[in-house]
Amino acid sequence: MRVIYGFDSIPAISHAVATVGSYDGVHSGHRVLIEQVITRAKARGGDSVVVTFEPHPRITLGKAEGLKLLTTLEEKALLLERLGVDFMVVIPFDLAFSRLSHQQFIEQYLIGKLGIEELVVGYNHHFGHNKSGDYNYLTSQQPTLTVYQVEQQLVESSKVSSTVIRTTIESGDIRSALNLLGHTYIIIGQSDDMGEFTTDEYKLLPASGRYNALVNGTDSTITICGNTICTNIKNQKLVIEI
Repeated sequence: MRVIYGFDSIPAISHAVATVGSYDGVHSGHRVLIEQVITRAKARGGDSVVVTFEPHPRITLGKAEGLKLLTTLEEKALLLERLGVDFMVVIPFDLAFSRLSHQQFIEQYLIGKLGIEELVVGYNHHFGHNKSGDYNYLTSQQPTLTVYQVEQQLVESSKVSSTVIRTTIESGDIRSALNLLGHTYIIIGQSDDMGEFTTDEYKLLPASGRYNALVNGTDSTITICGNTICTNIKNQKLVIEI
């Protein structure tokens, strides 16, 4: 998978099918959309594209108090690559970009710069300044863009959302969280010479306790104490999967 930052040097993307969103957690509901993107891109003989944002829009808009994310950008890229996405396009989400209208975003960026031919959206997808754009706008005002809408996803009758998953992780109910995620919970960061581990300040860590985990692909045990993870591996970049 190729990761593209911004729109200044877009490579050749062929017959692109895309989806747009923060996709925090790349959970089982997100995966239905992304799998549709991949399937429909292959049917067109084109490329699958996930367009996402960095930093999270709440940070740029000054609404980051209490924000905890299921995935850092690097973790999101790892999960998307595992799914088989061709391109991840990262939009630098600044105040200027936040003020773009939905029409500008679609016409200037998705169609104009990325050449997207088909867009896959969720059941409640909104975009543009004040989230003023939606499925109805796309289908009525963008005749050159094919739009496919995916319905709300449930797992064992439970709504799948990043908010619900955050709650289960914070409470230490990892089994329920993994069921909703559809994959292991990934934490990427750096250990120091004492074996203490640091990651992005907005990354959500599970409740304090001991967890069986894969650490750089090897079975291990980690201990979480508040905002710190202790391992016996020192001075290394770690990919932890619980």
